[in-house]
Amino acid sequence: MVRICDDKGCSDRPRNSASFDATRDTNPEQTRRIAALSELGNKDPRAAYDLGLRYFRGDGVPQNSYQALQWMRSAGERGHPQAQLALGRFYLMGLEEMGSDPAEAEKWLSLAAGRGNKEATKLLAEASAAKKKNQADYKAWVDLNRTAWYGYWQTGYTYYWDWRPTGWYYRY
Repeated sequence: MVRICDDKGCSDRPRNSASFDATRDTNPEQTRRIAALSELGNKDPRAAYDLGLRYFRGDGVPQNSYQALQWMRSAGERGHPQAQLALGRFYLMGLEEMGSDPAEAEKWLSLAAGRGNKEATKLLAEASAAKKKNQADYKAWVDLNRTAWYGYWQTGYTYYWDWRPTGWYYRY
């Protein structure tokens, strides 16, 4: 089996399958319901949160981590505390093909923790620690490679133009 993700969602399918049609509508009534909930989601952050969960779980819609994240962010940006907690967890743990982003997790978890969410407060400490570790690991990596990079800047990149008595001359 192989996991295929595109703008329509994610699905597992056999490696030897010829095609996958994520647009195939197997339940028009469910499609109508999701369209109506999407309209509500544009107006009400609680509906946007529900859509985020449905796309994350694949409940009544094809599972789609991109859509889940978009709807959850829409709810979180409009102040929905459960969406902010969910976003913090998404970014802390990573979602589908998206890796972890502790700095983004810290942002969302601090919003939810500021509203008194105890789970967000606990996860916020984990996100802050992960962010510090990422920063320390990156700094160590940069420090280790800085000398080589400076050497490469001297030899690895060449100029296109040379100055001559008559002006700039293009080499190539």
